[in-house]
Amino acid sequence: MHAPFRRGAAGVPQSAGMERVMMETVQLGRTGRRVTRIGLGGMPLSIDGRPSWDDAKRVVRRAVELGVNFIDTADVYCLDDSEIGHNERLIAEALDEAGARDEVTVATKGGLTRPGGRWEYDGSPAHLRRACEASLRALGTDRIHLYQLHSPDPGVRFEHSMGEMARLYEEGLVSAVGLSNVTLMQLRIAEAIVPIASVQNRFNPWDRSAEQTGLIQYCHEHHVTFLPYSPVGGGRRVKLLRDSPELREIGDRHGAAPEELVIAWILGVSRSAVPIPGASREESIESSVRAEALRLDARTLRELEEAFRALPA
Repeated sequence: MHAPFRRGAAGVPQSAGMERVMMETVQLGRTGRRVTRIGLGGMPLSIDGRPSWDDAKRVVRRAVELGVNFIDTADVYCLDDSEIGHNERLIAEALDEAGARDEVTVATKGGLTRPGGRWEYDGSPAHLRRACEASLRALGTDRIHLYQLHSPDPGVRFEHSMGEMARLYEEGLVSAVGLSNVTLMQLRIAEAIVPIASVQNRFNPWDRSAEQTGLIQYCHEHHVTFLPYSPVGGGRRVKLLRDSPELREIGDRHGAAPEELVIAWILGVSRSAVPIPGASREESIESSVRAEALRLDARTLRELEEAFRALPA
């Protein structure tokens, strides 16, 4: 049994022993579903270097215990095409064991393949339908909460891919449609074909293109939830954050790790943002949840901007 939940002077949940946290929620697009402002990215649980099946399920269950109610997955979060759906099956099993099927929104994606472990595009209508049907089976459901086009396929007209996504939505196989790795222009094209609930693009101190192109602002103004993936830059870049003397000094003042500061900063970039940091250990999702409780003042935000500029490229 976990020890009582505690907060430090800065309002930050303290280390191990965290209990369920009452996190802020936002509406997912215009769906009426409310999701916590921190989600769980399932990718590290199923790709190269992944934990054991049982350890991976523990990470999912820990996220649910802490109050996280949004999990992002994809059919291609696996080692190769021989185990398509690995992450979806894992998440479904973990949620069943936690008795949390009804309280957690699961988003998955289609539009890529993994031949020989490579990442390749296939946004053809036929593939998207097969992928959606396979995801329904892997997740053990008759309707996917949020189905996202994983990435536009350069070899397929974008409107054709979105036309199939619209048909899946109209047929009731998916409750909502989202996009990933898209431009603002592609989002606007998609919106003319089917209601778009979310956009999932990379966003972190090294890649702020979604902000610079106006995509994040557009999402906020048009009730499209922005799902920043790779919010701390991935495993190798976390070390760069932790090695930053500027971020360590700011973190010491707030009782927070540098990566927690980054997630808190992203939460402040847009009220419509729901970061989905990946986690392969229970400690990682606990850290992400601690970040949600951070409240950064204007001075700290200015200091973070300066610290980001000093990070190695």
